[in-house]
Amino acid sequence: MQVIIRNAVIDDYKAIAAISREDLGYDCSDELVKQKLEKLDTSREAVFAAVCDNCVIGYVHAEKYDTLYFETLVNILGLAVKFDSRRIGAGRRLMEAAECWAKENGAAGVRLNSGITRTGAHDFYRSVGYNSEKQQMRFMKKF
Repeated sequence: MQVIIRNAVIDDYKAIAAISREDLGYDCSDELVKQKLEKLDTSREAVFAAVCDNCVIGYVHAEKYDTLYFETLVNILGLAVKFDSRRIGAGRRLMEAAECWAKENGAAGVRLNSGITRTGAHDFYRSVGYNSEKQQMRFMKKF
């Protein structure tokens, strides 16, 4: 199987929404993902799609991450590959695309968060050179 990595386009919204629901567990609508892709701020964000046989099988969403107390990084906001398309190099190639984009945009590195129960994802991140540096809890307040 040949995997091609390219910039995501708005027409990818249904596939990205399905992957987000089925493989990440987020209850998002096709329309929400379409709106987000339409409003993507390419001066600080990038979304890359992994395509195999003309079908989107995965994506990565990266964003510049700047704080007052650390060098500029790129934050991976989402990475997912369809379950039945894993282990063919798509995830690795998506991360390479995000890392390349980070370097091109002057970032000192790439960071990401991964849920404590996603042990398979943790193994993947370690296999592509990422180290777990701390454990933390996420707090959120919805409006």
